Amino acid sequence: MLNVNSERFLQSLHDLRAFGASGEGNGVVRPAYTPDELAARDWIGQQMHAAGLDVQMDAMGNQFGIAPGGGLLLGSHTDSQPEGGWLDGALGVMAGLEIARAARECDGPPISVVNFQDEEGRFGVTTGSAIWSGNLPADVADRLQDKSGKLLRDVRASLGPRVTGPVTPAQFHAYIEMHIEQGPYLDNAGEKIGVVSDIVGIRDMTVTLTGEQNHAGTTPMAHRRDAFQGLSAFNSLLNDRFRNVVQPSTVWTIGHVNLSPNASSIVPGRVQFSMQWRDSSADRLDRMESIIRTTLDEIATTHQLQLGCSDMLGLAPVAMDQGLIDALAASAASHAPGNWRHMPSGALHDATNMAALMPVGMLFVPSINGKSHCFEEDTDPDDLVTGLHVLADATMRYLAGR
Repeated sequence: MLNVNSERFLQSLHDLRAFGASGEGNGVVRPAYTPDELAARDWIGQQMHAAGLDVQMDAMGNQFGIAPGGGLLLGSHTDSQPEGGWLDGALGVMAGLEIARAARECDGPPISVVNFQDEEGRFGVTTGSAIWSGNLPADVADRLQDKSGKLLRDVRASLGPRVTGPVTPAQFHAYIEMHIEQGPYLDNAGEKIGVVSDIVGIRDMTVTLTGEQNHAGTTPMAHRRDAFQGLSAFNSLLNDRFRNVVQPSTVWTIGHVNLSPNASSIVPGRVQFSMQWRDSSADRLDRMESIIRTTLDEIATTHQLQLGCSDMLGLAPVAMDQGLIDALAASAASHAPGNWRHMPSGALHDATNMAALMPVGMLFVPSINGKSHCFEEDTDPDDLVTGLHVLADATMRYLAGR
């Protein structure tokens, strides 16, 4: 068993939190490629080097600490949402680094670490790992824009001399990602560990409904082509039509609504919104897409609106590797007997992309009150340490069984 240092691990998480600290709770503001995010990446590189790992970075900013021989790869990401928490992604990177360091200290097996770039989606969906895995061509990614209109191609130039060149996936034989649950199930049940069985698939597109802008006081209701009324009717119909298709764990979200001209005395002439849905079944995702598109067509016709839909982004559901599930489950049963469960992941993770390259596994620790992607995001330190020991033990079990 690896002799991981729990205090060193916890301190490293707090040290990382200082980069982009929000000043409110444990929150961080560290979106991809921002100065604070790059400073954090520089600091992590120093820690990787001090642990005896070879620090490498590809052209997209994916950062690797590679042990001689590559071996087992642990990690996640350290970029955050615009208003993010201190553990989302960072936990997996720092736990991986502690385990890799412990392995080097005892001349143990090769364990490497990765810190993927832009998992949180400033430019796309798990952008860094999507490119590294081949799921997203680099030339297509370079044309992606953030909400301010900046191109990824231009923004990643800020990496400068940090880039060492391509990193070959073939040197790694499996990937394990430790993460906070980002949901309420473990915390509500008082359980310590979740061994992930699969990661849900996701579909995401932008919808535009265009009507006619007009005077809000003089335009009769029957004569209006109100874009917002179209969105409202779509939302109501969609919820009703999904009722016999979805399961309790299925989720769908209308977000990032942009109403134009967004004035109190003007009938809205245009509304643009994101439409996202997630489920563990590819067939159900397809059925939901069909309902969404049919409902949009009906709303556009009945409300006399023009309909526009962007290209759809998404990732298919991914099952975790059974060998890694078994190793994580055995470790969880040893370190948290009777206090763990098998569970799906409703959130998207870099492990989804990594499944195209190698066997993948995931481990969850509880999120207090189920909160994440917010400044209130937190996990009890004892649960963080339990997760570290489960991950360290599982890596050795898996490697022993290869």
